Amino acid sequence: MPKRRSRGDGGIHWDDKRQRWIATASLGFDPSGKRIVRKASGKTKTAAKAKLKEVLRNYEDGLAIAPTGYTVKDAVNDWLKYGLPGRDESSTLGTYKSLCKCHVIPDLGARKLRDLSADDVDRWLHQKAKVLSTSSLTMARACLNRSVKRAMARDKVKRNVVELCAVPNGQPGRPSKSLSLAQAEGVLVAAEDSPLYAYIVVSLLTGGRTEELRPLKWEHVDLEGDPEAEPEIPPHIAVWRSVRRTGDTKTRKSRRTLALPGRAIDALKVQREWQNGQRCAAGGKWQDSGLVFTSSVGTQLDASGVRREFRRVLGRVKAEGIKIEPHQWTTRETRTSFVSILSDKGVSLEEISRLVGHASQTTTETVYRKQIRPVIQIGATVMNDVFKTSPEP
Repeated sequence: MPKRRSRGDGGIHWDDKRQRWIATASLGFDPSGKRIVRKASGKTKTAAKAKLKEVLRNYEDGLAIAPTGYTVKDAVNDWLKYGLPGRDESSTLGTYKSLCKCHVIPDLGARKLRDLSADDVDRWLHQKAKVLSTSSLTMARACLNRSVKRAMARDKVKRNVVELCAVPNGQPGRPSKSLSLAQAEGVLVAAEDSPLYAYIVVSLLTGGRTEELRPLKWEHVDLEGDPEAEPEIPPHIAVWRSVRRTGDTKTRKSRRTLALPGRAIDALKVQREWQNGQRCAAGGKWQDSGLVFTSSVGTQLDASGVRREFRRVLGRVKAEGIKIEPHQWTTRETRTSFVSILSDKGVSLEEISRLVGHASQTTTETVYRKQIRPVIQIGATVMNDVFKTSPEP
């Protein structure tokens, strides 16, 4: 075996204990007078020297050396734990965790982060494009990209290869739908025996988001109004809260006060009586949360429970000529139905946007308005008024 050289002198030597070649390089002294030495090991001299060159390049770039065992899974978990402060656990963060757990970590998690290549990411994206919609695929890539970006900022990897990879087209997503007026009436009738009757009525007749209605409190409900006020104040609900971590609504414009239609007023009066009965039945188990829509013991409803009951109601719709497949609908489509029914009745896009609390009319038009009567009639209506009769041939 070659004779070992002195520490800090540079060169390469064999380590009997580790049974590996150790390549070293001396880089001078730090401000305290301590010699700066960098090392790398390998099973062969060539491998040790190659790793030492990489170490020296990293040193010249001012980068720390990531732990050799730091994986993509570690980077993703660190991002989920520390990189999303203030995000809502029940919505945004839950979606990110689901995508990472189901699609990122199982496929790429075991790979060492420093070994992850753009080809690896490209292959992963194209494989996932066979099962995910384009929007889900875009979000999954964003989770990986932000995880690696965070790791790069902490000197765990030299560059972010995910940014080099484009998102391919995924599977067509399930488009949101809208109930027709006849279907909506059928749903309201079918919901009369449901514990969520008032919730469904208010949701469909005001267009409130599920995350806005589930935390609605009685203190924000006025079923009488003030007819003596100037101007008159009608019965209304104040949509000022949501289930988000901070309790704030989705956007600034989402904070709004909505007048209640008569059917919603009646439904909320029934809900108050129903809730009093639940309180008596629950006895000491009742939790006085002040919420309008609650479980049998007064706690806040969860999104999945609301969705299941809504689909049960859809399965009970018996109106003639109306067919609804319950599994194809979600509770948010009471909101798209509200927008579409108003649009079909000639309500302006600007007014609808204000009612549903959208920051932009573009969102109302492109995402929520599923026009039941798709023929745009304004041009023909105006021209009929302008050219009232046809000229003589």
